[in-house]
Amino acid sequence: MAYANTFMRMEVKYLLSEAQYASVRSAMAPHMTEDKYGKHTVCSIYCDSENSDLIRRSLDKPVYKEKLRLRTYGTPSDESRAFLEIKKKYKGVVYKRRAELSYKELYDYISAGIHPAAESQVLDEIDSMIKRCGLVPKMVICCDRRAFFGNDDMEFRVTFDGNIRSRTDRLDLREGDGGAPIIGQPFRVMEIKSASAIPLWMCRTLSELRLYPGSFSKYGSAYAAELRQTSDNDRSIDKCSQVS
Repeated sequence: MAYANTFMRMEVKYLLSEAQYASVRSAMAPHMTEDKYGKHTVCSIYCDSENSDLIRRSLDKPVYKEKLRLRTYGTPSDESRAFLEIKKKYKGVVYKRRAELSYKELYDYISAGIHPAAESQVLDEIDSMIKRCGLVPKMVICCDRRAFFGNDDMEFRVTFDGNIRSRTDRLDLREGDGGAPIIGQPFRVMEIKSASAIPLWMCRTLSELRLYPGSFSKYGSAYAAELRQTSDNDRSIDKCSQVS
């Protein structure tokens, strides 16, 4: 798997049923190749302020939004390769910049404020964002992913995410990829990623299957579920207090 650490591209999500997933995979077969890792697990720590300001603003669907996350592919060890990513989205265009270091270096940075020995412009931007927004680790989100690249254009990528789960404790990816399934998630979240035009065969496939862009934020959905759970618990406590 090859990783770019700075790029700009369009990213469009589609929420697929099991039947739609099978149909899309069939249509893709002559045109795309699965990356060498096959099915793999993507693990992320999402950072936010103590009051969760970033995700609360994001749920309002602004024209511009930003996030910071620490990502690994699989459960990491101290020396595993990891990515600390600033992801910004403006009018549907995604701008991503990320620092690539060992997991321990980046985890110590976001959890304890220990700045990596390495110096880079990306780390300077991340440092500025952490201080400006008061960011700390807030949630772990993991999912099972299959990723494909175009046979004629390797920059054209399609990913399918499923079994999306989250946790707000054990905010260290070395603790494993466990978590509670996100309620209401589709069978698969398909994301089309391209720095140029989407190939005609994919456009035809989307049209024939009547697939339209959908909205699904892993962090946003998990955060909303956490708020509902907290609200339900508060109501239960109030009822118990009234009875007693």
